[in-house]
Amino acid sequence: MMRKRTAQRWRLSITMVAGVFAACGSFWLVQLMSRSDEELMADKRLNEPDYIIEQFSVVRMTKEGKPSYIVAGDKLVHRPIDDASEIDKPVVRNLSSGHPPLDMTARRARVDEGNSRVKLEGNVVIDRAAQGTGAAMHMTTEALTVYPDEDRMETDAPVQIMQGGTTATGTGMKANNATRQVQLRGRGTIVTPPPAPK
Repeated sequence: MMRKRTAQRWRLSITMVAGVFAACGSFWLVQLMSRSDEELMADKRLNEPDYIIEQFSVVRMTKEGKPSYIVAGDKLVHRPIDDASEIDKPVVRNLSSGHPPLDMTARRARVDEGNSRVKLEGNVVIDRAAQGTGAAMHMTTEALTVYPDEDRMETDAPVQIMQGGTTATGTGMKANNATRQVQLRGRGTIVTPPPAPK
């Protein structure tokens, strides 16, 4: 009889100890999960925009105090986590002195790296007005990275350029508006109009 009671006590003690361990384990798991949720919410709050501007226009000035370029759009959303801005329907106008204005439009853009890089995406169109003997230029692509302070742009996407009746295509491009040099990469084509009759 005594042996039976001792065995029952041992079973009861083992069950109680196991229960205490299970309760502690559950409590630890709940604490761990709630901490992860708190960290997740903190990260989410960090990525929330700190300001939103609709129908905006910004003029960037040169060191000499002259307008360098204008960035405008339907909506600008700034996120402090990486100090980047997202723009809906951006319009970028380069106002370099001595060269005709260069206008760029797209569906969306991202401005980052201290406002020194503009990444245009979706139906990107670039137009440069004619000047002197230089014909007007029209360029289309799906993605374009612009460095306005350096007056240059580049893309790895297919691009088409039309200028003075000549059409050129390629996959990838580098262009410098200051020197008016355009370098097409990859396999491409150049179609020129026939010579004018004499």
